[in-house]
Amino acid sequence: MYEIDTVTVTAPDADPSPMEVFLFTPDGEGPHPALILAQHIPVGHTGIENDTFTLKAAERFRDAGFLVAVPFIFHWWPKDGEMADKARASRDDWTRADLEATWQLLEERPDVDPARIGIVGHCWGGRVAWLGAVYLDVAACAIFYGGRIKLALGEGNPTAISLADRIRAPVAGFFGNDDQNPTPEDVDDYGEALTRAGVRHTFHRYDGAGHAFQNFPNPDRYRETQSEDAWIKVLDFFRGTLAGAGAQPPG
Repeated sequence: MYEIDTVTVTAPDADPSPMEVFLFTPDGEGPHPALILAQHIPVGHTGIENDTFTLKAAERFRDAGFLVAVPFIFHWWPKDGEMADKARASRDDWTRADLEATWQLLEERPDVDPARIGIVGHCWGGRVAWLGAVYLDVAACAIFYGGRIKLALGEGNPTAISLADRIRAPVAGFFGNDDQNPTPEDVDDYGEALTRAGVRHTFHRYDGAGHAFQNFPNPDRYRETQSEDAWIKVLDFFRGTLAGAGAQPPG
């Protein structure tokens, strides 16, 4: 299962707001490598506690040896509000504040090694993971079919892709070739931006897969073969990048 911690987030142009952070802790005393798992946009009116995909993804990372923190970045709005309205009103400066609060929570935990924290996200969370690699001192970043990276969210904020030169961590990307957000051309642009910035990255692209191909609760989108291959690759990526000098790889 998981535990829930609550942090208070203060962002520019926003009143302080409490944010739930769902924590999945592996066996053993640690200190563990850790992951921030950025939530996708779930269907309907929900918090993380009702988001089957995110919960199962967090459990899978935990079972591989990572302490996982899942911040509820939609805390700025009532849980029973329309998710589409929340997405339209989201701001990158607010998301940055959410990520920094989650980072501080992990840094202060004695069972977390702060030198071995990565970030990963799916769909909306894939874009959030990109921002986390920009603004946090993460050791690794994995992006699953993150769209809107070429856009800015919130007046006065830069486009996410324009901040690629601030990324210092290696990046792994996982994309379906049938996806329309991001399209294969968008993914090409992501890769070119990272190459220009000198960011080490590897993108995995899957034929026969569209958006949300790991989202098993949605049978129309889920592609088991491609999803399981991506799971093998992302766990290998984090085991390699977050093992740390002299440390035993998790899992």
